[in-house]
Order: sequence, then C-alpha cells, then structure tokens
Amino acid sequence: MSPHHRGMKLTITLTVIAVLAAVPAAPQSPPPTGQKFTLAKSMIQGYTAIQRDLLEAAELMPEADYAFKPTPETRPFGQLIAHVALSQFVTCSFLQGGPSPKAAEKEETPRSKVVLIALLKESTAFCNPLVNAMTDESMVQLMKVGPNEGARGLALIGLSVHGNEVYGTIAVYLRLKGIVPPTTARQKPAPTRGN
Repeated sequence: MSPHHRGMKLTITLTVIAVLAAVPAAPQSPPPTGQKFTLAKSMIQGYTAIQRDLLEAAELMPEADYAFKPTPETRPFGQLIAHVALSQFVTCSFLQGGPSPKAAEKEETPRSKVVLIALLKESTAFCNPLVNAMTDESMVQLMKVGPNEGARGLALIGLSVHGNEVYGTIAVYLRLKGIVPPTTARQKPAPTRGN
C-alpha cells in the first residue's frame, strides 16, 4: 500500500471514529424527525460529550488514587488528567493562532486533584469558544500547524479522538479501583421482559 493510500485510510478511519464518538453510547429517546445533522454541529456535540466524561471521571477518582497506576510502566491517573488538559491547550492554540498558554508546563509535574481538575476545566474553557464557533465552512479552512497547514476541523477531530482515547484508559483505572465510569453510570438499565 502506498504512503498516500495509508494516509488516506488513516484520515478516513479517524473521521469515522470522531463521528461515531459524537453518537451517544446509550440508547436514549429517539431524536425528533426533520433535524439536520451538520458535520460541525455533530462534531461539536461529540467534543462536548467527551469534555463532560473527562471531567466527571476526574471528579470521581479519590485524591489518594490520583497516584495510582496499574503497572510500573503506565502513567499515574493524575498524569492522564494533566496529559489530556495540556494536549487540549496545544490543539486549541493552533485554532487560536498563537502559542499554548501552558507551553512551559509538563504533564509529569506532581499536582493535587484540585489543581488537576482546575487545569482540565481551564483547558476546556480555553477550547470551548474556538470549538463552538466552528461551522461546516470553517472546518475546511487551513490554519498554521508549525511549519505546515491543516484543516481547522482536524483540530476538532483530534480533540474528540484523543479525548475518547484517554477517557477509555481512565475508565479502566476507575474500574480497577471499583468505581463505575460516568458513561456507564449514566446508562439506563435495559428493560426486563415480563414473562
């Protein structure tokens, strides 16, 4: 397979994953008919959902378990929160057209639960206006990404895909501590058959 085809396959795969991330995991009441599901609106909903999941997961883990890591080779829970927050600052700084306001910060720096939750909230607050302003048209506009240019929508896809990837890891950490992840906790139990 040529490098061009591999790149195209990766782009298509990431796009499909990002769109699927915008679809709620648990069955909910059917949406009203006649709605228009635009690319930007759907992607923004997916981004908003993963921000909620990440924050709720960070709040669920007890302070004492922020240093927990399942194996010596893995990151501690708190570092996962720092990682996703600092990554969001970097991604959204491209959308803003300037440097990350947290460029000097390192994810390995020890921080308390309160500080990490504040950092995560701050990264979301930094990203939200930039993300919420996106339209189908603006998603295809090019922006500077270091020495290169990339479509603005790729930043939104990256936020959702990366956020979901980190959330999946966080969910495992929560389960290892006997905590039900927020996405599972929000699911309604399946109706039982009355036979």
